[in-house]
Amino acid sequence: MSETLGVVVIGRNEGERLRRCLESVKACGLHAVYVDSGSSDDSVQIAQSIDFTVVNLDLAIPFTAARARSEGYDKLLEEYPSLKYVLFVDGDCEIELPWPRIAETFLQEHEEVGIVAGRRRERFPEASVYNRLCDFEWDAPTGQVAAIGGDSIVRVSAYQAAGGFNPTVPAGEEPELCSRIRAAGWKVWRINTEMTRHDAAMFHFGQWWKRLTRTGYGGFDVERRFKTGVFQRILYSAFVWGILIPLLAVVAAVSAYRYFGVIGAVAVVAGVGAVWLLQILRITVRTHRQGRPWRQSLEYGWFTMLAKFPIAVGSLKSLWACLTRQGAQIIEYKSAVKSPSA
Repeated sequence: MSETLGVVVIGRNEGERLRRCLESVKACGLHAVYVDSGSSDDSVQIAQSIDFTVVNLDLAIPFTAARARSEGYDKLLEEYPSLKYVLFVDGDCEIELPWPRIAETFLQEHEEVGIVAGRRRERFPEASVYNRLCDFEWDAPTGQVAAIGGDSIVRVSAYQAAGGFNPTVPAGEEPELCSRIRAAGWKVWRINTEMTRHDAAMFHFGQWWKRLTRTGYGGFDVERRFKTGVFQRILYSAFVWGILIPLLAVVAAVSAYRYFGVIGAVAVVAGVGAVWLLQILRITVRTHRQGRPWRQSLEYGWFTMLAKFPIAVGSLKSLWACLTRQGAQIIEYKSAVKSPSA
């Protein structure tokens, strides 16, 4: 049992996914706590049956993943104050057995690094196009980076210097923390090592749409309040392609119809459609050159452009919540169901 590295697992209605996660933590021989965000399934009972310390979040306070991570960290350090590193993992992930040891060694050898992540992969990438898109997302550049998302191992001293997770951040809490870790003088790193297996369990278009809406919602909130720059490019692209260009296209089509009739309106729509197709083609070719098969590259190109709309919707929802002084909104995209067999 490591006396310097502990684990915080967070989850909400993860069902059997949580069981696999907690069993992988046990296999690593690490001290750990599980934080439950008001699950309505048997998640708490599952954690207790595997002898995990369980933190049940107060139902009177709005749930956020950041709050769950923060309270889990506090409980873990309360029980094991000698820890030097903390591994944060989502309840729908399984830890690859070598990962904790490799990451801890990396942090010991690189004292300037405050937080490190590895390669997350999808458990069932072939189960749906949406799972494959998630696997694309996890295939991020290695080396020193501006931010990491999802699972990671943070140095306790860096976490404390940065002030820990901000419990009011509804989504995108890891990049927001990374911006403060960098501001405190530490580096953020991603290494080319297998880290976790993620079970997105996305089989329907609506799930994918909600997940990207959450990205826009959380990203806009983080940039509006903290101006980290991490989500700036994503939000700008969503604004241009998901709001500005469609609005301009409608105005142009109406004007063309007024002066040139149906042919003029159709010409405008066809022109905008051609621009969209060229952008999809550009992304597809670039992705294929990076080593992906043509089919997967085309899927990525198509959904990358389509994602502009839910991200834009999410950012508008976040703006509206700010203007109306509403609390943070939880956007969930999956339920506690059993995943397909491997």
